[in-house]
Amino acid sequence: MAIQSMITPTATESAGTPAWEPLTRPGELMQRIPRTSAAAVAVERGRTAVRQILTGTDDRLLVIAGPCSVHDPETVIEYASRLKEIADSLSDELLIVMRTYVEKPRTVVGWPGLAVAPDLDKPPDPERGLRLARALMAEIAGLGLPIAAEWLTTVAPAYLADLVAWGCIGARTVESQIHRHRASSLPMPIGMKNRTDGAVQPAVDAIRSAAHPHGFLGVCPSGATGFLRSAGNSDCHLVLRGGTEGPNWYLAAIEAAQRLPTTAGLLGRLVVDASHGNSAKDQERQAATARAIAEQVRAGGWLIRGIMLECFLTEGRQEPVPGHPLVRGKSITDECLGWPTTAEVLTELASAVKDRRGHTVNRGRPAQARASFKTTTHVKDCRV
Repeated sequence: MAIQSMITPTATESAGTPAWEPLTRPGELMQRIPRTSAAAVAVERGRTAVRQILTGTDDRLLVIAGPCSVHDPETVIEYASRLKEIADSLSDELLIVMRTYVEKPRTVVGWPGLAVAPDLDKPPDPERGLRLARALMAEIAGLGLPIAAEWLTTVAPAYLADLVAWGCIGARTVESQIHRHRASSLPMPIGMKNRTDGAVQPAVDAIRSAAHPHGFLGVCPSGATGFLRSAGNSDCHLVLRGGTEGPNWYLAAIEAAQRLPTTAGLLGRLVVDASHGNSAKDQERQAATARAIAEQVRAGGWLIRGIMLECFLTEGRQEPVPGHPLVRGKSITDECLGWPTTAEVLTELASAVKDRRGHTVNRGRPAQARASFKTTTHVKDCRV
C-alpha cells in the first residue's frame, strides 16, 4: 500500500506527471539468477585476456562479434553455441567476445532493447526485460564465452556488470559526464567510441576522464540511491566507428587518431568497429571493411588490437511488422553479416594474425605502433 501510494499521482499533480514503477532490486535479481562458476571463469578470463591484448602482452586479435541487438533469446543462444565452437578452434589467434547488447541507443525513437522492451509488440516491461537479459547473459557466459555489452543507462550495470567481460560507451553518450564516471567504476575494459560525426577527441577525453577516481550518485545493490566512489578504470581504450563524414578504419585515419595531442599513454589500445560509420551500416561493406582490416594486420600492423563485427545467423535486417512472423536469426536493427560470411571473416582474421607474427621479431612488442607514434605532427580532428 505504501509503495502504491507513492507511485499513484495525487489530485493536485499535473496530468503529465510520470508514474514511477518499482523494479526488483539489483541484488535480488543477482540472487535469483546467479553467476555460475563456469560463467565467473569465462568473465574473469575474458577481462584478463582483453587487458593483455590491449597492452600487447598477448599478441592475439580481440574480436567482438554478435548481433547488433538481441531480441530473440532462444536464437541468440543458438548463435552463441556456434560462435563458441569457432572461438575455440581459432583461440590461438583470436579472442572472440560475443556482442550481447540488451540496450539500444536511438537517434529519435525506436525499440530500446531487450532489457527495456522484451516484447516487440507490447509496451515496455523492464522488470521482465532485465530478468530475461540477465538469464540470457548468464547462459552465454556459462558456455564459456565472454560477453560484450554497451552501457547505455547508468542503472543497467548494477544488474548485469558481473556477467560482462568488455563494455562500451557509445558514440551518442561518450561526452556524457555520468557515463564517463560510471565507466571509471566498472571492473572490465571499456571501449570509448568516437562521436557520430567522426570526431575522436571526445572519446580520448572520455578515456582520460574514466581513468581518474570519481564520486557520483547511483543505485546500490540494495536498490537504494547511494554515492559511489570509484577508483578509476585504466583499461579504457579507443574505438573507431567512422562517422557522418566518412570511415576511419584505414591506416591514415588510425595514425591520425594516434597523433592527437592527448593520446599519450593510449598507444596501440585501439579497436576498430567495422560496422556503423565504417560501412554505412551495409553488411556487404562491413565484410569488405573487415577484410581490409585483416590485410592491415597481415602486413604486420600493430596499431589495431581489436575489431568489432555485427553478425547473426541470417544476413541483413528486417523490419518488425505486427501480425507477421520474423525471420529467425535476422537482425531487427542494423544489418548484420550472416553466419557463413562471419565464419569466413573470422578465419581470415585468424590467418592475418598468424602472418603478423611472422613480421614481428619480438612477439607481443608492437614496434610499428611505437614508431608510428613518434611523429610530431598533430591533428585537431579525425573526421575523415
